Amino acid sequence: MTQLSPQPSAAAATADRPRRVAVVLFNLGGPDAPEAVRPFLFNLFNDPAIIRLPNPFRFLIASLISGRRAKPAAAIYAQIGGKSPLLENTEAQAAALEAALETSSAPDPVADPAPDPAAGGTDAKVFVAMRYWHPMSAETAARVKAYDPDLVVLLPLYPQFSTTTTASSAKAWAEAAQTVGLTAPTRLLCCYPTQAGFIDATADLIRPLYEAAKAHGTPRVLFSAHGLPKKVVASGDPYQWQCERTAESIAAALDIDHLDWINCYQSRVGPMEWIGPSTDAEIRRAGQEGVPILVVPMAFVSEHSETLVEIEIEYRHLAKEAGVPHFTRVPTVGVHPGFIDGLARLVRQTVAGKAAICAHNGDRICPSGFSGCPQARR
Repeated sequence: MTQLSPQPSAAAATADRPRRVAVVLFNLGGPDAPEAVRPFLFNLFNDPAIIRLPNPFRFLIASLISGRRAKPAAAIYAQIGGKSPLLENTEAQAAALEAALETSSAPDPVADPAPDPAAGGTDAKVFVAMRYWHPMSAETAARVKAYDPDLVVLLPLYPQFSTTTTASSAKAWAEAAQTVGLTAPTRLLCCYPTQAGFIDATADLIRPLYEAAKAHGTPRVLFSAHGLPKKVVASGDPYQWQCERTAESIAAALDIDHLDWINCYQSRVGPMEWIGPSTDAEIRRAGQEGVPILVVPMAFVSEHSETLVEIEIEYRHLAKEAGVPHFTRVPTVGVHPGFIDGLARLVRQTVAGKAAICAHNGDRICPSGFSGCPQARR
């Protein structure tokens, strides 16, 4: 059980116990055994946020795609031990966040208002809810209900908001909470694309690898994010706009004169046109220009197949074939103390706030044209 600074609230602690806050970390999930690959893929493609068709068409397409992709996907996971490491990584982040909340230093004057003596203390417990494999929202919601919280804070491990990730997870959570009868007030921290802890931790991981790469020429930094179909972005999804802000912020934090960098996108699947430029095209361009590169997975905060296989193995091989003189994969922020401290700050800020949905600055950050922003009506 971890202690947060006391916060004023109508639902504050009762006389017999401190106020309880359940922090729920959202993440994608991944197969935990070879036989879980196909059902994991089915869950992914059966999500209406991914395949935007009504049933029974979505069910049929999800069945077809998961059947066709199960074998090559299993081969991908075989390269990293036969399963996804995402759950273990996320659980480590949950444990680190609980510890950070417990050992937080003096309250931040902005994120942590002056304590209300009448409110009593606040305890926090961190849970994990995966979208497409266990523990999924229904399982975690039942555990959260048993904890009997006074407030639930939903904290996605997706720094940039998308209708395909955070919005989908929040919808699944709301349905699960209703099913299990979890009625505690709930607040969603929708995004934190330029939050200082996240940005500084990423820059901290890049710096020594950048210095090493300089032995092979002036490095180019590829800020790589998972791609989206163009039609999703055209429909008002703010993900690409937020990714661009993340890349700009990390580049600024590095404070390297004349830094050569570009924001690009990986993991394209299917025949649709996707946002770009693509990471593989940028690797080929670097090869043509004889430029050493560092690939920074700026939209991933936990290691999984897209970082350990797609970047580390497939892109490294592509770079060698393309003539890139030096290739480096920068690790995800994981349990970097700066990132975890940033998450703790976000939790305290959300607990202290009033809004049901907020970004890392406590308000809306997306321009008004993005209808997919969860704060679109604000």
